[in-house]
Amino acid sequence: MELRVPRRRGAQEPVASFLRDPSTGRIYRRGRLLGTGAFGRCYKLTDMSTNRVFALKVVPRGRLSGLDQWGKRGPPSRRQVEREIELHSQLRHRNVVGFHGHFADQDNVYLVLEYCSRKSLAHVLKARKTLTEPEVRYYLRGIAAGLRYLHQQGIIHRDLKLSNFFITKNMEVKIGDLGLATKVGPGGRCHGGLCGTPNYLAPEVVSRKGHSVQSDIWALGCIMYTALTGSAPFKASPLPEMYQNIRDARYPVPTHLSPNARRLIARLLAPNPADRPSLDQVLEDDFFTQGFTPDQLPPRSCHTAPIFTIPQPLDKLFQKATQLFLAVAQRRTPRSFVPKMPTAPAPEDPQKTPREAGNEGLSHPPHKAEAPEEEAHPQEPYLEPPIHILLRRSLRGHPPGTEESLGSLGDGVEVATRLLRNCLDLMPLGQRDPPGQQRPVLWATKWVDYSNKYGFGYELSDGSTGVLLRDGTHIALQPALGCISYCPVQGEAVTFTWREIPDSLATKVAVLQLFTRYMKRWLLEGGSLPTQPSLSPGPGFSLLHFLKSDQALLLLFSDQTMQVNFYHDHTKLLLNWAREEPLLTYIDQERRATSHPLGTLQGQGCSEPLRQRLCYTLHLLQTF
Repeated sequence: MELRVPRRRGAQEPVASFLRDPSTGRIYRRGRLLGTGAFGRCYKLTDMSTNRVFALKVVPRGRLSGLDQWGKRGPPSRRQVEREIELHSQLRHRNVVGFHGHFADQDNVYLVLEYCSRKSLAHVLKARKTLTEPEVRYYLRGIAAGLRYLHQQGIIHRDLKLSNFFITKNMEVKIGDLGLATKVGPGGRCHGGLCGTPNYLAPEVVSRKGHSVQSDIWALGCIMYTALTGSAPFKASPLPEMYQNIRDARYPVPTHLSPNARRLIARLLAPNPADRPSLDQVLEDDFFTQGFTPDQLPPRSCHTAPIFTIPQPLDKLFQKATQLFLAVAQRRTPRSFVPKMPTAPAPEDPQKTPREAGNEGLSHPPHKAEAPEEEAHPQEPYLEPPIHILLRRSLRGHPPGTEESLGSLGDGVEVATRLLRNCLDLMPLGQRDPPGQQRPVLWATKWVDYSNKYGFGYELSDGSTGVLLRDGTHIALQPALGCISYCPVQGEAVTFTWREIPDSLATKVAVLQLFTRYMKRWLLEGGSLPTQPSLSPGPGFSLLHFLKSDQALLLLFSDQTMQVNFYHDHTKLLLNWAREEPLLTYIDQERRATSHPLGTLQGQGCSEPLRQRLCYTLHLLQTF
């Protein structure tokens, strides 16, 4: 007699090695198991016709209940799975796991999702135990961008946790598993049921008052705490005691973290939802603005702590300058001040590094390339409105109502907007960029944003440097002219030789020198583009305005040049309309620069990546 081993209760049937989507006819090969969740499993999946790799989420039909399980930790209902498909299939964002289709057979429901080869943040934390503050800033910045997108679509995730943040081959973090996600109901809330992971539930959810976007913000606080300490702020046992601790926001204070990290955690874990910050306010918190955030993490950081090459903090360099600014504020005119620069780098606490530097600087040394991994088809990062403005500063203008108040900022924005709109409206669809040229252009090769205390500094391709100071004035060092140029307001400039600098400008000159030395010593060039001496700026040259969104930096200069730097891939657009034919220059990921007359692009079209960047730039301009 043949003996049969009884199947363990709740065990799931094996998934076939080959699957067919009846709606498309596509044949998929099921690969290895990637992970197991509460209600299903996830496998690696390959499209046999294209060899594109995906992740396959499998939900057994036999485990689906007939009714919604509001407030119960049971199997998902059919309606919940339908809701997940309905919501996820409509989402498209670079920080949300991509949805590529779904189908079903008599045994299972299948969701075809983007493949994230480096697993989840939970796997990273398991290997690392704790993460550094720069890493947490890097991940939270991407998570906040994806979560903002969900909230704009009227969706609450309701199950944000480390295991639901997935990491791609390129170390980009993406929000996934929308099994508990739902649309916001009347009053900004949804059902009052108790669903989600207990450790991450907000006080209002524990009290059965329902989820809201602020409940997701609370979960971010739990995530930040866990990533930095290696332990959750609220322990799961015993459950009633944990829920009471959640209601009171009572958790062990991690004294070893930086003050800025502790303060942000406390803001996120505020018991009253109204006291928690918005996502924009989170990114404007001192934890982000006064701490170093890497542009990208090396893949090895999934297993070992990365080593960041962080320059001498500007806070140390500017201590004396701060004292002088205070002296000016108290109407004590300072005398000359020429600070000494350190002779060797002395890395300090990363929390005290500049607010943000251009992708040309503050980056770790390049790591060795690793063997390529299979992943879902490469997608161009999706740049889409609405635009999320993080910061903007302008050169001081004349009083409203005066003739001078019709300044160059408005004119420049208007001209650039009109040029790009006309180009995009008339441009035919193209597959590639037309043949380009190597044209000399004056542009900002380096920049550092320390505007929360001092100003925004930049270095031009001819070696000139300038700072748009916090008080709305502008000062520049122009070696070609051998002078200092000072603009108190738009359209007005005075120049001085080094011997002629008045005492009243000594502090601002000192700050300019510090920015100049910092950028020349620590920041890398952002591209290779020829510059002719004749292109050096005149004495009235200034940065009129800079604007930072969550995806790009826009600079508008007085010589009728606009520059846009994209953070995610370090590409750049330059538009100059001072010449007879407006010229557009594109600097790609390899730092190669190609120039096109704007009329050529308007007549012949361009590649989709360039078109996306032009569209995003136009939307940026329209926020002025």
